[in-house]
Amino acid sequence: MSEGLLLGIDVGTYSSKGVLVTPAGEVVRQEMVEHGMDVPKAGWAEHDAEGVWWHDVVALCRRLLDGERYRGSDVVGVAVSAIGPCLLALDEADRPLRPAILYGVDTRAQAEIAELTDAIGAEEVLSFSKTAFTSQAIGPKIVWLKRHEPEVWARTARLTTASSYLVFRLTGEHVMDRHTASHWMPLIDMERMAWSERYAEHVAPTSMLPNLAWSDERAGVVTQAAADETGLAAGTPVAVGAVDALSEALSVGVAAPGDLMIMYGSTAFFILVLERPLADPRVWMTGGAFDGQYALAAGMATTGSLTRWIRDAFAKDLPSEGAYQALFDAAAGVPPGSEGLLMLPYFSGERTPINDPNARGVLAGLTLAHGRPHVFRAALEGVAHGIRHNLEVFEELGAPIERLVAVGGGVQGGLWPQIVSDVTGRTQHVPERTIGASYGDAFLAGLASGTLDRTDLNSWVRGGTTVHPQPDAAARYDQDHPLFRRLYQDTRDTVHALAHRGN
Repeated sequence: MSEGLLLGIDVGTYSSKGVLVTPAGEVVRQEMVEHGMDVPKAGWAEHDAEGVWWHDVVALCRRLLDGERYRGSDVVGVAVSAIGPCLLALDEADRPLRPAILYGVDTRAQAEIAELTDAIGAEEVLSFSKTAFTSQAIGPKIVWLKRHEPEVWARTARLTTASSYLVFRLTGEHVMDRHTASHWMPLIDMERMAWSERYAEHVAPTSMLPNLAWSDERAGVVTQAAADETGLAAGTPVAVGAVDALSEALSVGVAAPGDLMIMYGSTAFFILVLERPLADPRVWMTGGAFDGQYALAAGMATTGSLTRWIRDAFAKDLPSEGAYQALFDAAAGVPPGSEGLLMLPYFSGERTPINDPNARGVLAGLTLAHGRPHVFRAALEGVAHGIRHNLEVFEELGAPIERLVAVGGGVQGGLWPQIVSDVTGRTQHVPERTIGASYGDAFLAGLASGTLDRTDLNSWVRGGTTVHPQPDAAARYDQDHPLFRRLYQDTRDTVHALAHRGN
């Protein structure tokens, strides 16, 4: 095993994290910076590519490689993951023309989704792309940009996404991992895992898109210009990288067929590694991290961001540093079922499996006896019911789930994973290290630089705990789950009408 350190950086929805890791998998330093998400209108979600994405990468590199203990010359490989898929328009000089349009939480392109589905045909879309058009798809967002901002489109020379833009800023190379590219439908042929001109006339020519590669391949090396900004050494290998969820899956050893990751982040994301593609309009079929792999993916729109909203809106009296812990501790004292409360966690619409951008949050069963702890626990339980709904769809498709691994900030403290195991009736493994996507990025950096091979993942992911369903709580949640599913159906027309009024 070579000497030197591996640098992994993940740029998320509300924060970015970086780690320095030895080839043996030992984390020697971690840093984190927070940022915001712009919501110019209801249903919109944007980031500034330079002011958020690149700023955070530079800031993390400078903090991690401050010269006191570690320097850029100590790093032998770099990999970056980011939220995705996003749409970023670049001009001829590869400069961003507008803020990036984010992944499925940005639901502005509903008319374009319907238009493309009609033009191509729903069955053909599913056959070719292995996924139906939803707010996660980039093709409709490109059409939205052309239609609503023609002055921007007229200056657009290249289209890219978050992780690809950061790789470009580091290396000068435009490349996109195939997992991210799977959402750039209908511009990708999912059988060949290659760009296709078949439906480009409806969207944009594929010549505007980055080159495709697998996540563990080398994209290029750090340029002198990037070295000057970040403190990295020029010539350091940089991996193609991935979206945050795929790197998070790798960080906990989800790499073999039958492995399923649940990511407890700002949103919930699911990745189930498969050997062959499956197509269903309720979920997403994507490429995997490595050549020849597929991944059945799904994602909820509002999970950790819901707990943040409750903290910010209703817990201002709590000290900022300990607010989350106080909320979780109070919720732990509320019995399963939140004493008759049930929440639909669709505060940003919902992605899978209902794919309804006009869904909204609903809190049912309130009485004067309920307080903040009940509402917070109901939010945790509502997300857990949404997770169960997604897993039930996987089961209906016959997708094999052999092992379920939980990761992300939401696993801290143990309450939320326990609620999820109780609601789903499934055992979860929580690894000893749940650092997140940045740790998976460091592993990709090792692969791309030749420092590691895939078998080293077994030694990187060690120990952990197992969360088993509790029979009494599981029985209660089994009674509540049909009510959760019915609550959405019963309130859909009402919340749709309210959603349209709010736009």
